[in-house]
Amino acid sequence: MRSDQMKKGIERAPHRSLLKALSYTDEEINLPIIGIANSYNEVIPGHNHLRMLVEGVKAGIRLAGGTPMEFNTIGICDGIAMGHKGMKYSLGSRELIADSVEIMGGAYPFDGMVMVCNCDKIVPGMMMGMLRLNIPALLISGGPMLTGCSAKKNIDLISVFEGVGKRSAGKISEKEFKELEDNACPGSGSCSGMFTANSMNCISEALGLALPGNGTIPAVSAKRIRLAKMAGMKIMELVAKDIKPRDIATEKAFKNAMTVEMALGSSTNTVLHLPAIADEAGIRLDLDQFNKISVKTPNLCKISPAGEKHMEDLDKAGGIPAVMAELNKKKLLDVNILTVTGRTVKENIKDAENLDPEVIRHIETPYSEDGGLAILFGTLAPEGSVVKKSAVDPKMLKHQGPARVFDSEENALAAILGNKIRKGDVVVIRYEGPKGGPGMREMLGPTSAIAGVGLDKDVALITDGRFSGGTRGAAIGHVSPEAQEGGNIALIQEGDIVKIDIPGKKLDIMVDHKELEKRRSKWVRPELKVKEGYLYRYAKMVTSASTGAIFKKD
Repeated sequence: MRSDQMKKGIERAPHRSLLKALSYTDEEINLPIIGIANSYNEVIPGHNHLRMLVEGVKAGIRLAGGTPMEFNTIGICDGIAMGHKGMKYSLGSRELIADSVEIMGGAYPFDGMVMVCNCDKIVPGMMMGMLRLNIPALLISGGPMLTGCSAKKNIDLISVFEGVGKRSAGKISEKEFKELEDNACPGSGSCSGMFTANSMNCISEALGLALPGNGTIPAVSAKRIRLAKMAGMKIMELVAKDIKPRDIATEKAFKNAMTVEMALGSSTNTVLHLPAIADEAGIRLDLDQFNKISVKTPNLCKISPAGEKHMEDLDKAGGIPAVMAELNKKKLLDVNILTVTGRTVKENIKDAENLDPEVIRHIETPYSEDGGLAILFGTLAPEGSVVKKSAVDPKMLKHQGPARVFDSEENALAAILGNKIRKGDVVVIRYEGPKGGPGMREMLGPTSAIAGVGLDKDVALITDGRFSGGTRGAAIGHVSPEAQEGGNIALIQEGDIVKIDIPGKKLDIMVDHKELEKRRSKWVRPELKVKEGYLYRYAKMVTSASTGAIFKKD
């Protein structure tokens, strides 16, 4: 056993003595030892119930003859960090979480590990760590929050963000606004739409690193605790068979994950996280690959913010196994590859059934013949940009309008709420990229404000930053190269015409090459916004959004 390094032989008597100080018996020490990375805290609604989930994982490990050892990682709630300096830390926390998993799994030679997480950067961070370590491991999430309700209408966190714009525009009363605030988030779990957390938890299933049901079983369900117990038992099986994450997360598995991503119309942030996770497995995912898969993958789901349905509806309809079963009808998946169940994808989905075609469209009648995400290239984004196509109004799929240019999220939000943006405008927010932000803040405030004031079908928003998975409308993020690196987004001026062609995968600034080069000769790179601490180190080390915003290898 790997754990023998810290517990076997006469020279390890001091180590055993310290383990006994933790109350472990000789019998427990002699069993396989499983590390549990628990991201429980009291600052994320999606994580404040994870202690209970971890107790289920521990019970499963003990049932299968192992000894669990729990430790903690950090975690940030993007919703609470949104719209202020706190959001600069969110994406950067992904690297710290991956590092902490590596550090604990390296310092303590666990025989296997279980990653217990739920929200935003914590899920990809833990998957990055498990692939880096490459010892038997699996992931289990805390599950999605139940849908909120106000005035007999289903609502979620995005309803509140959009309510800010509606209240500012006088479209709803103070009482209605307060009802949204009080009822949108009814309890524990990751926010109830196909936002980043739930997107990544669903993709972990499709990738094969989590058990079926991981992405959709509600947080408050007893079924979630039973899944945790199954995860505890399953890790012991993976240890016995020496099945490691890189045996599962192969190039074929990543293609499966991207296919499911397109069918779901998941968060644009998955285009950041999947390449970063793949990089830890030695696999390169180019942005072109997302478009190639999108072209042949039908969009089967419109979960909030793209539609009115929520994660509990997707779970009742059959969850990710049912989505994968639909995709397999047209042989869009490789079903002969291994998963953490110890079985193949084919075996996992053989009994899956689509129980609600209103939630999961049949493969013959999709919402669209291509996927829910699109990667756009052009003179404004030579290295790519990303948009959640499934959440864009049809009339905005092609759009041309004057640029309204802002050098920060705050300035753009003030203009939107101050009624300074008009129909047809293209709002450009720059110097919010991985380096320029730093930290590539999510901009749910501006996009929700645009929707709230009723301009989401008439105004586009473009940024070198990124958007929440809850964003809807013609919101195009991850523009690369970013402004801080001298990308063309740094050269755009107020009134320049921007041309958007989402079906054609194009994003262009209608300014000729000579004029752009003239502007470039006068451009001066701004100083980094932060000069100390982790954010400074992050800005110096992080790479482009087009490469997943991973750290430089050197």
